[in-house]
Amino acid sequence: MSSPVRWDGRSVVVLGMAKSGIAAAKLLHFLGARVTVNDRKPRSEYLEEAEELERMGIRVILGGHPPNLLEGDVDLLVKNPGIPYRVPPVKEAFRRGIPVVTEVEIAGQMLSSPIAGITGSNGKTTTTSLVGHMLDTGGIKSRVAGNIGRALCELVGEAKPEEWLVVELSSFQLKGTETFRPRVAALLNIVPAHLDYHETMDDYIDAKMRLFQNQTAADVAVLNRDCPAVREAPSRLKSEVWWFSRRSEVSRGSFVKDGWMILRTPEGEEWSLLSVDELPLPGVHNLENALAAATIASACGCPEEGIREGLRTFQGVPHRLEYVGTVDGVRYINDSKATNAQAALRALESFSEPVVWIAGGLDRGDDFAELVPHLARRVKGMIAYGESGPRLLKRAEEAGVPRRQAVSDVDEAVEQARRMAEEGDVVLLSPACASWDLYTSFEERGDIFKRAVHRLVKKA
Repeated sequence: MSSPVRWDGRSVVVLGMAKSGIAAAKLLHFLGARVTVNDRKPRSEYLEEAEELERMGIRVILGGHPPNLLEGDVDLLVKNPGIPYRVPPVKEAFRRGIPVVTEVEIAGQMLSSPIAGITGSNGKTTTTSLVGHMLDTGGIKSRVAGNIGRALCELVGEAKPEEWLVVELSSFQLKGTETFRPRVAALLNIVPAHLDYHETMDDYIDAKMRLFQNQTAADVAVLNRDCPAVREAPSRLKSEVWWFSRRSEVSRGSFVKDGWMILRTPEGEEWSLLSVDELPLPGVHNLENALAAATIASACGCPEEGIREGLRTFQGVPHRLEYVGTVDGVRYINDSKATNAQAALRALESFSEPVVWIAGGLDRGDDFAELVPHLARRVKGMIAYGESGPRLLKRAEEAGVPRRQAVSDVDEAVEQARRMAEEGDVVLLSPACASWDLYTSFEERGDIFKRAVHRLVKKA
């Protein structure tokens, strides 16, 4: 393992004890930096992790951000992606002229493996997982990492130069990058999201575009031709652009023609990959994800048959339109990863059956007005919980949804949904909100939903 940056004796503060922070702290310590890890959560929540870091010789400060945290000769602040830039230690770092980066930036300076970076408001996890599956099917060594899987810093010194790293990247991670350069970079879509963090759409879009800032003409950018905000991107790029579209043909990339997914290579070859009807994942949005994944995998050198077989055999990922079970003729679907209104809308549009919709969670100021016409057409019952529950129920009332119910949590929502749904309906957990008012993550929320449904299955 080698690094273009000399870390011996440099002083680094890692802000946040989550997975990426611990990985960055261990790596930087191994490279000779003097590392301090700080988190406002009490020591009891990170007891084992703190003791492990301290045994390595890393200083750990928990239970708050001391005012003298950055005093002395601190050279760098590595920030957990989810920590807002408005918190006092980050603001103080900027005041002192201390660079603020995320773990992705540190790893990117040291990794020798080619990277396929994937970002977007929706569809990142499914697309990233599908690309990894395609590469494996096509005989190309790869690892899935980043916002899913392992932190990038964990792969430094472990990933081989010939292995592709397929990396899901959030705007939070990308905002803290300076030199990060993926060989292939994909922007799936842009809709208003995370504005409680970014505050403006311009800042959100700029964070996404950092994925491309260090690419050259030797690299590939994969873009969604159907998304107006993404179509404007090429004017800002130096890399070669490949497109994906379900609405029109493209010169390089993938598209739909006569009911088939087609991939057009830079050499002008056309690969007929799969009939749209054969795609195992439901919904128009998953067709877009599949087109994006095929284009990305091709840019990584995946052969035609690997892409085709990958499309045919991919079964999705947990918490993304995940089938959980059927009770009394009612299907239960877990889409806990839908943390904004646009993602929930895509889930609702995936079903022709009447839907009993479970939604709610952290209040980020969304008004959900864009959902009203779709609720009127697709939703027979609305069950809402959490901080955003009252606003969602208000929109359901405006849409004329006949049955509406407020509940305290997901467990109670499943019980109410059973009473509301009839044979042939779908019960859909697609929250349109982040989970953090009641749950530690969307995964925890989705797991609770699945356990509640499994209890119904056993009783049936």
